[in-house]
Amino acid sequence: MTAIFATGAATAWTACGRPAPPSEEPTRSDESGEPRIAASVRHDWDFLVGRWTVRHRRLKARLARSTEWEEFNGTSALWLTLGGDGTVDDNVLELPSGTYRAVGIRAFDPKTNQWSIWWLDARYPATLDTPVRGGFKDGVGTFLGDDTLNGRPIKVRFRWSQITATSAHWDQAFSPDGGATWEINWEMDFTRAR
Repeated sequence: MTAIFATGAATAWTACGRPAPPSEEPTRSDESGEPRIAASVRHDWDFLVGRWTVRHRRLKARLARSTEWEEFNGTSALWLTLGGDGTVDDNVLELPSGTYRAVGIRAFDPKTNQWSIWWLDARYPATLDTPVRGGFKDGVGTFLGDDTLNGRPIKVRFRWSQITATSAHWDQAFSPDGGATWEINWEMDFTRAR
């Protein structure tokens, strides 16, 4: 996903065939003192709107020195919400062990100037994953968060890159050492559905 803060907008927008949004940072309103959202931030996820086919590659075991990957297909459909300050995507994941659905939810916080991303897995509908937070710079979106894996604290990183009008790459990595080292454990290659 190419969430685009003003500094990274032109590359992804041009790749999507759209004119680059104005290069402006979120600023404070003179009248209310409340943060305003820059026009460019409202368009961070425009590149991902629509229907996609997705090729997944995922480690079978995470932070276990595993080198065994499983590959499977899926689909994703994303739409804007909250006047462009949020998105929802509906995902179908065709795992070898069985197909399931999940929802990605994103929202922009003008007070922190960051996007938050949550994942809701239909197999565990009462549990919303801990969010990752961040934004885009120079055409790469990086989102970080704290979580646990098997009772151990870890750092989580989502990264969006290689964004064009018809494709994008996403990867997830975990760090057991506060971000000193990262293990990529899931990759998705998106291709726009025709």
